[in-house]
Amino acid sequence: MRFEWVLALRFLREGRMQTALIMAGTTVGVAVIIFITALVNGLQASLASRTLSTQAHITVRAADEAPSPVLDRGQGEVAARVEPRVQRLRSIDQWERVFRELSDLPHVVHVSPLAAGSGFAYRGNASKSVALMGVEPERYNRIVGVADKLTAGSYRVGPGEALIGVELARDLGAAVGDRIRVRSSENREDVFRVTGLFDLGVKDLNRRWVIVPLRSAQTMLDLPGGVTHIDLTVDDIFAAETVARRIASQTGLTAESWMAINTQLLTAFNNQTMTTRTVRAFLVLIVALGIASVLVVSVVQKQREIGILRAMGASPRRIMQVFLIQGGLVGGVGAALGSGLATLMVYGAAFVLRQDDGSPLLSGAIELEVYLTAAAVALVTGLLAAVAPARRAARMDPVEAIRYG
Repeated sequence: MRFEWVLALRFLREGRMQTALIMAGTTVGVAVIIFITALVNGLQASLASRTLSTQAHITVRAADEAPSPVLDRGQGEVAARVEPRVQRLRSIDQWERVFRELSDLPHVVHVSPLAAGSGFAYRGNASKSVALMGVEPERYNRIVGVADKLTAGSYRVGPGEALIGVELARDLGAAVGDRIRVRSSENREDVFRVTGLFDLGVKDLNRRWVIVPLRSAQTMLDLPGGVTHIDLTVDDIFAAETVARRIASQTGLTAESWMAINTQLLTAFNNQTMTTRTVRAFLVLIVALGIASVLVVSVVQKQREIGILRAMGASPRRIMQVFLIQGGLVGGVGAALGSGLATLMVYGAAFVLRQDDGSPLLSGAIELEVYLTAAAVALVTGLLAAVAPARRAARMDPVEAIRYG
């Protein structure tokens, strides 16, 4: 073992109490950094999954129709005032080709076509405004997971069959097996037998959604063979906006991610992330000050030894390395112990913290990247904190160090 390492370990052993305290501080700091990161990531993932359980990560639709300039006949010029154009229900041009292209894009997991429009649902004397959702059942279930949210009946959407929300069923006085009449905004109507009731956790959706076969919706909305939307899910929900921009530039269609639609939720996520970074920065500062203070005290206590080593020929560079090694050891050992402590804390929190439905708030798993980042921060912090004490020790005059040490 090299001289610097032997001396660094000896100095750490001689100040056992100081070493133990700073090791404990570094360990707790690293553990808290990992735990807070895992906690915030878990909270964001849980909140995002609940919010996105009723919507696609990305929705692709035809681009809005641009307003046309109006000719001012009196002046023979284009009028300065341009009236906004009414946006009519339109199908995505060549949607089958677009569907195949979207399915092959990186990060895209599931794709589902959708024909959606407004209308009214009737049963007896009751009538309610509804959103008509024409879907391919198997594909759409991978997007929203309606089958897991059924409260009655079964997930079956065949010809002449429909799924409705529990609120709409209550308003219409309908139950599984009953028939309802639906009229679209195109003044076309059809009769459907209710095969299931769903509860999406959002009353407005439970009161408005009527899920029918895609072909039935195409006929009622006067969209022969067309679809109004293509819904997608991606493997990383926080990459949805990047994927949406790529889709828009590649296809010329309008692609809206959940991040653009739920701006308040995204703002809340950003605020949580900023708070986490602030806490981590203060923890790193505290750990750095702790390591630096202990090493400064060590330099003062070992002043005579340092002077003797200098007098025996030890170079300032080697003396400096001794204290840098101490800082690195404190940071490295603290990172290892802190990672173990953080793992126990996260698993304990996953067992104790529960959501309303009884599911764990945290998965208990910590990404390797979090461990590596925390370890790197602790190691670098230990080295940087040791720089000032190490330079002070290296600059000591051997004669004065021995005389006044």
